[in-house]
Amino acid sequence: MQLLVQTLGGAVEPGVRQEYGDMEVEVTAPSSALYGEDGKRQSVWMSHGDEVVRLPEGFEVVARSVQGAIAAIEHREKRFYGLQYHPEVTHSPQGMETLRHFLFDVCGIKADWKMQDVLDEEIKTIKSMVGPDEHVICALSGGVDSTVAATLVHNAIGDRLHCVFVDNGLLRYKEQERVMSTFNSDLHLPVTCIDASEKFLSELKGVKDPEMKRKIIGREFIAVFDEFAHMLEKKIGKRPEYLVQGTLYPDVIESCPPPGSGRTHSHTIKSHHNVGGLPKDMKLKLIEPLKLLFKDEVRKLGSILNVPESFLKRHPFPGPGLAVRVIGDVTAGNALEVLRQVDEIFIQAIKDAGLYDEIWQAFAVFLPVQTVGVQGDQRTHSHVVALRAITSEDGMTANWCPFSFKILPGMILNARSWLMW
Repeated sequence: MQLLVQTLGGAVEPGVRQEYGDMEVEVTAPSSALYGEDGKRQSVWMSHGDEVVRLPEGFEVVARSVQGAIAAIEHREKRFYGLQYHPEVTHSPQGMETLRHFLFDVCGIKADWKMQDVLDEEIKTIKSMVGPDEHVICALSGGVDSTVAATLVHNAIGDRLHCVFVDNGLLRYKEQERVMSTFNSDLHLPVTCIDASEKFLSELKGVKDPEMKRKIIGREFIAVFDEFAHMLEKKIGKRPEYLVQGTLYPDVIESCPPPGSGRTHSHTIKSHHNVGGLPKDMKLKLIEPLKLLFKDEVRKLGSILNVPESFLKRHPFPGPGLAVRVIGDVTAGNALEVLRQVDEIFIQAIKDAGLYDEIWQAFAVFLPVQTVGVQGDQRTHSHVVALRAITSEDGMTANWCPFSFKILPGMILNARSWLMW
């Protein structure tokens, strides 16, 4: 809504009462075309620090937050509409109904779009982009996104796709052997595993800034891909021209350039979404067949492609791996090993409690602090690890997961078994 207001001559300023999270809004115009009969009061999900202070000519306010901020506007003659909250997320219970009303009743759009259409269109696009004699590399991380992207491209060009799984030393517990087993036995994808952990960890030594970590990891990934492409060139007599990545739409948004670029008003939440900062002189051209989809849509697409359901339900894992879940130097002490063990215990406890599929993402974070405790008859001074679990629908907004703390005994028992082992 802010961009709409500014473009048409209104004014937006930093809000005194910034609104984030769950908020009540009141529909103030009973005859609003935007809300139809779905007016009155409703709970929505806010995420903004600015507010509209002057409307463009011809607009009227049709909804306000309980704090008084403008939440929705419309121009009846021009049929322009703007919202200052997220109607598309599950945390806005009536939001999807508002969108349906807008699309089908106000705009007159027909509901004839299917996920199969996306598959057919992307396969057609890839075939037209990649020549009949050209080869493609796919960066497989073991996650849902890259796996679905690889399967889709494999459907389009067959064995001219060459997948590579890089062990960068920042993976979860036993991730390499588990993922490679799935690739070989269930997905039947041509995958080469490269262990580059020593190189990655060497470059990350002493680095604490998370954004710098991303850039270093991105640079090293591309170096591995370039080396892999050179090896393939010797083997098949032709250098691959393309690199496939499982970029999603939320990744694109989070990787927006900062203010002043002319493209967006959003801040860059993180540098390039998948592996970190991609170098400007990268020799490989990108193929990102999922970049306009959300995670739930990717899972539906993967189901059409017969990707195993157990794989599609995996929780998201960051491209830079555990580097961004260790707050500080990843090579200091035994931070990575501690984090792997804690993460494995946490995830297994959630699975044992039957909660894994209800949670969008659960993970552990290694904190840069220590605390005092008692073990046996002695005082200890050791590391602190935080456990996080969130709910979401598409990764654009999230809320904490209110699961029962009854699962804690299971985690304690698992932790004891690890200590005994």
